Amino acid sequence: MAATRALLEDGARLVTLTGPGGTGKTRLGLQVAAELVDTLRDGAWFVPLAPLTDSALVVPAIAGVLGVRETGHEPLETTLLEELAAKELLLLLDNFEHLTVAAPMLGRIIANCPKVRLLVTSRATLRVYGERELDVPPLALPDLKRLPLLGELAAVAAVELFVERAVAIRPDFGLSEANAAAVAAICVRLEGLPLAIELAAARVRILPPDKLLDRLTKRLDLLTGGAADRDARQQTLRGAIAWSYDLLAPAEQTLFRRLGVFAGGTFEAIEAVCGGAGAGEILDGLESLVTKSLLRQEEGGEGPRFFLLETIREFALERLQESGEGARLREAHAATFLELAEQAEPALRRPEQATWLERLEAEHDNLRAALGWSEEVEDTETGLRLAASLRYFWWVRGHVTEGRRWLERALERGQDGSPVARAKALAEAGFLAQQQGDYAQAYTLLDHSLTLCHQAGDTLGAAHALGYLGLVAELRGDYELAELQYEESLATYRELRDKRGINLGLNWLGALAFSKGNYDQATAYFKEQLKISRELRDTKMVAFALCNLAETLQHQGNVERAVALYGEALPLLEGLGDKRAAAEVSSCLGRLELSQGNGCRAHELLCESLVVLQELGDKAAVAACLEALASVVTEQGAALEAARLFGAADALRETIGVPLPPAYRSEYDRHVGAARTIEQQIFFAAAWEEGRALSLDQAVAEALVSSPSQFGR
Repeated sequence: MAATRALLEDGARLVTLTGPGGTGKTRLGLQVAAELVDTLRDGAWFVPLAPLTDSALVVPAIAGVLGVRETGHEPLETTLLEELAAKELLLLLDNFEHLTVAAPMLGRIIANCPKVRLLVTSRATLRVYGERELDVPPLALPDLKRLPLLGELAAVAAVELFVERAVAIRPDFGLSEANAAAVAAICVRLEGLPLAIELAAARVRILPPDKLLDRLTKRLDLLTGGAADRDARQQTLRGAIAWSYDLLAPAEQTLFRRLGVFAGGTFEAIEAVCGGAGAGEILDGLESLVTKSLLRQEEGGEGPRFFLLETIREFALERLQESGEGARLREAHAATFLELAEQAEPALRRPEQATWLERLEAEHDNLRAALGWSEEVEDTETGLRLAASLRYFWWVRGHVTEGRRWLERALERGQDGSPVARAKALAEAGFLAQQQGDYAQAYTLLDHSLTLCHQAGDTLGAAHALGYLGLVAELRGDYELAELQYEESLATYRELRDKRGINLGLNWLGALAFSKGNYDQATAYFKEQLKISRELRDTKMVAFALCNLAETLQHQGNVERAVALYGEALPLLEGLGDKRAAAEVSSCLGRLELSQGNGCRAHELLCESLVVLQELGDKAAVAACLEALASVVTEQGAALEAARLFGAADALRETIGVPLPPAYRSEYDRHVGAARTIEQQIFFAAAWEEGRALSLDQAVAEALVSSPSQFGR
């Protein structure tokens, strides 16, 4: 610990803790991070990498821990580096050894983020410039030739750990003159490796130390002469795991090796995949494996989750493959998580959305494993269905690039898979492409989806594809085409009597009519949407319809009614935990307050909204917030500050290819014009260009620090 801290505090930017599995690298890293956390302005962050199977997922893993969301219009790595550039923090990246292709990314963090320090655990060095390696030694061991007195022996690190874990299993256990020599010998035989010692200590429930030593000696003898390319301590650890495995009852062994297919799992998922002849009672088996330190249990939102440590999981997978059950278990695992994803998909659009989002996030590594299996065995149908079902989750949770990659990889596997599954995957891939501003690719994918839907007679799928095509057209500013596609989509939904689809179509058409300034038409669409939403008891869509009507009424001058409708909608969205929608409502309320001359309240609401929208990576909404805040500043006479914010929003809209909707044009032009009349044109233009040159983070920061104290209420 002292050596690791010294390296980090003396200026090392990347310290790699190396050593074989089970040597205590993770525990050491966590303790050092805990001691440093209060010395760093932005804290210390733990990023577990062991479950990942693809080096491309390292950046999303780091971003996810830090709460950095994918913007959809620039690579996630760029967004992450921008976020880290001004931070002073420590990143603890755990288990990097199987993801070394991503190591150059750490070099880019070092180069671009001067106050970020990296602490990495790995079984080998990463070979990144500036890396400082620290080989983590095993725990201190006693000298068997000259055993110290009992009190001194108990203070030796390896012995202390053995006794601590043994007491946890058997409270009446204690180090004594009778067992001291055997305990010391066990620790030496296991070369002070913490995991091996824990596994051995777990056996005191059934065997005293001298009997444990006898079994351990035989097992180690049996495993000598293993693979020459393995570290000797790793061979010892393998022996300790094998020894613990051999002491399990046959039913426990079956369950243990089957658990190897999971990257952590709930009882229900484990029961579905690991049940069957020989598995015994799953609950009793899990309890036994937890007690024997082969399985870890953690509490999660859906109840307890069970994890195998990564080294132990590797051993379990080897035994599973040897048993001949590997292929069947991985197929069952994929089927279970496909069922979960398809069950979650409709629920993500209902009031229970927040619960299902958390559940999918908890199972993300298992879902990735299932997608990887589908690629490995070329089960295209499973890959297409699973990836398409996860699109909404990936979009809301900011995994847009990853989701798009899984979808496109599934679609690249020839023409395998049913036309319906391919059509749906094409549509969802098109939606994500549209979210990233890749409109040409989005159109290609969606048009192909529409063709397949027509060929397969999939009318519902065709309605979805048409709606998404309308979104692409609207974002490109082609309102006439968007309206035609929305109307055709809605007509299809009506023909199918699909009320949720009708609701969606009404929302699209109402929003388009509003954007064009056709407020009466928009009101008619939104009133029908509200009626159907209430019939469906769809809280989220009720809230959306209320907000849509409120903003329309606001633009028609009926402020009192608009405020009432916003007041009715906001608690519904807050109750659902929908941060994005609640932030958009706050933004609308901010613009309403501005129209009433309440600058201070408008500024407060818009800043609250901006923080959330920036966090979620919704750049189009961020641009609208910047414009509204610029209008607030204009009303208070700060023309140059307003020009910078207007310029930043203008550049952002240009970058993402989303023009200002016509409904906001007159108000926008009025405030820009007002700012121009306050300041000389030459200075105004210069400030505008300065704003255009700001990064997104800089623009948001500048908007947030504009002082509300100057505003009247």
